[in-house]
Amino acid sequence: MGGENGGEVGKKVRRKFAVLLCAEESEYVKKVYGGYFKVFVGLLGEEGETWDVYRAARRELPCMEDVGTYDGFVITGSCNDAHGDDQWINDLVSFLKALDSLKKKVLGVCFGHQILSRALGGKTGRAKKGWDIGVTCIHPSHSTFKLLASLRIPSHLRVIECHRDEVWQLPPHAEVMASSEKTGVEMFRCGDHIMGIQGHPEYNKDILLHLVDRLLQRNLIQQRQAWMHENQIKRLGKGSARASSRGTSHGS
Repeated sequence: MGGENGGEVGKKVRRKFAVLLCAEESEYVKKVYGGYFKVFVGLLGEEGETWDVYRAARRELPCMEDVGTYDGFVITGSCNDAHGDDQWINDLVSFLKALDSLKKKVLGVCFGHQILSRALGGKTGRAKKGWDIGVTCIHPSHSTFKLLASLRIPSHLRVIECHRDEVWQLPPHAEVMASSEKTGVEMFRCGDHIMGIQGHPEYNKDILLHLVDRLLQRNLIQQRQAWMHENQIKRLGKGSARASSRGTSHGS
């Protein structure tokens, strides 16, 4: 998906994007999928584009001199809290504020969705209804139907979720794009350049099952919760296909 260079008619401009990786990847995901970076590029990337990765959780972020070379940024999920006070999280919040001031296109997924909200002035915290793990039906708002009319989206979308934090309060000038029974802000947008998604459109059933095991190992969920979620996930169907519509923070 290339653009045109005004100075050289007919020459394609290679679009460039960056993934801000906020999770420490397991050996399993690296071995089977090549890491979350490749999972995101496989979902979002198009032929002719350039994609870079920055390990935000290790305090790697693009320098401001390079920001202008990117067409957009994607913020991934994480096992950390978006409302936390770790230095890398504070650095990321400052960086996202700068991207917003430059009107750079940014997509936040799960933790990324929450940290975007925080950076723009919203509030995040523990989900009032607890963990949401599995496939959740989300309901687009009326304004989302109008905005995406050409896509003819259905009245509900099935999306893989894995989170125990949520957006409590939207940033000023932001609007809810979708909600669910458990989560009031499943998607939001701010202007034409910022979008947050609480769900994981990049996950498949296999990745989700692996993540449940990681959460258990880290004592973030109890054994009986793990068994319950694993049984529910295994009933989703055979194979490792993503939930419908190709489509959590507390999750990586």
